[in-house]
Amino acid sequence: MKKEISVIIITRNEEKMIEDCLKSIADWADEILIIDDASSDKTIEIVKKYKVRTKLLPKKSTFSQLRNEGLKEAKTDWIFYLDADERMNDGLKKEIREVISNPQFFAYAIPRRNFYLGKEVHFGGAYPDYVKRLFKRDKLSRWQGDLHEEPIFEGQIGHLQEPMVHITHRDLSSMVNKTSDWSQEEARLLYEAKHPPVTWWRILRIMLTEFWHRVFRLKGWRDGTVGWIEAIFQVFSRFITYARLWEIQNKKSK
Repeated sequence: MKKEISVIIITRNEEKMIEDCLKSIADWADEILIIDDASSDKTIEIVKKYKVRTKLLPKKSTFSQLRNEGLKEAKTDWIFYLDADERMNDGLKKEIREVISNPQFFAYAIPRRNFYLGKEVHFGGAYPDYVKRLFKRDKLSRWQGDLHEEPIFEGQIGHLQEPMVHITHRDLSSMVNKTSDWSQEEARLLYEAKHPPVTWWRILRIMLTEFWHRVFRLKGWRDGTVGWIEAIFQVFSRFITYARLWEIQNKKSK
């Protein structure tokens, strides 16, 4: 008996990325589910050109809520979560079919080849960058977490060998915009977790620790100029988050 698989894609203003994503799975998936989070661009217009099932959500949700919506909507034996900026190749599609035909686990993590600013990177934590995406549907309970969502599932996790492509950090403008958006949420969560008061020395320590971690511990320098840009940008991202946390703490204390 053939074991079928649904591919669940979360979209939020992904008009630049969604078509190539869909092309990479259109002839492979038994079902494609689009869970759209209030897109205001041409994402849905593009999606309609393909054989997909679309669920439109009226307001912005957390990634856990969106992934849980996909879990609820899926009707096949297995589900695979794919982001709009990710692409599948023939090797990975073949490996997944082989795995679900004789599974040793109920959940699998997939390695990713990451591309920053158009260049493939290998260090700084960029590879293998395993992400948990393939699940036996009835063994996945839910996703949880407001910002960095995690799946709750039955059993241990297996690891596939074939990678998928992740086209992230496509340009500096989008990187800065994303940091501006997500740093607010990160700062809010830190504040709600009763983070100690932010001081100048704590900000400096966090930035130096991040720099050491990215450049030397994870060897980000080995990716050349792009590796240095990425490492320094991550330091900047940490700075913005903690500066926002300082701002929240000071407003609340008045």
